Amino acid sequence: MINPFYGRDIISIRDFSKLDLEYLFKMSDNIQKLSPMKLKELASGKLLGTLFFEPSTRTRLSFEAAMQSIGGGTVSIIETRTSSIEKGENLNDTIRTVESYVDILVLRHHMEGAARFAAQIAEKPVINGGSGIEEHPTQAMLDIYTILKERGRITNLKIAVIGDLKYGRTVYSLLYGLAHFNPKIFLVSPPDLKVRDEALIDLEGKVKFSLHENIEEIIEEVDAIYVTRIQKERLPDPLEYEKVKGSYVIDNKLLSKGRDDLIILHPLPRTTEIRPEVDKTPNAKYFIQAHYGKIVRAALISLMLNEKN
Repeated sequence: MINPFYGRDIISIRDFSKLDLEYLFKMSDNIQKLSPMKLKELASGKLLGTLFFEPSTRTRLSFEAAMQSIGGGTVSIIETRTSSIEKGENLNDTIRTVESYVDILVLRHHMEGAARFAAQIAEKPVINGGSGIEEHPTQAMLDIYTILKERGRITNLKIAVIGDLKYGRTVYSLLYGLAHFNPKIFLVSPPDLKVRDEALIDLEGKVKFSLHENIEEIIEEVDAIYVTRIQKERLPDPLEYEKVKGSYVIDNKLLSKGRDDLIILHPLPRTTEIRPEVDKTPNAKYFIQAHYGKIVRAALISLMLNEKN
């Protein structure tokens, strides 16, 4: 199979097929078997530019760690006040300038459409590191990889996605990606934070899903729970946040009602939606999920840089 990622932009997970994702996951498996010397050859002499206009811990650091693990280097904008953006430079000029220094750009931006705009003007490949409330494709790639590694399959699994399903960009990429693998999805949220109608219409007929407000009614049958944070910074009205905060809490009492092999995922950061007591259970997979993020992103960067792997 021809490398489907070589030289391509990574803007939406919808741009990639099931075979494409399986190709990435095979590469993710393979790079873990390479010697440190061979691993360093994958991006030797290459640079990754990370442009983060919104806060990030895992996405930025895992991209930078991934690039360094395969022999490349990184340059970053992590605070706009320390760059020419503070002086009024527009996104077009920032992208055109930084791409002249690097081989791949990773962009996180608060505006919808920012990553696609960057891809249109840049000659170098662009990775969407989170674009407004639209998508976060590499998060979904690592989420799906985590489920595959921890459960062995996705087909016919029952997966609950709970929390802020309206504004959570990780949710949309995950749902579009999961649609390739034929699970049953339970969408659990307060009424005001349900998945946006246009996405539900788009998913209709592509994947089995149902809408719920109460996690208790499905906890006994699900194989995985993907928990998301209620995002105070995304909600237009502070009163709206007060109404929905703390809607769902995963604790040991709830886990006791679920399957023994139930896995709990979270893109992180979390606030109160998963109790710390859950961290010590075998169900908690969100920290290994973060670890897989480095692996999948290293594999992805390698595939984007090297036509043959």
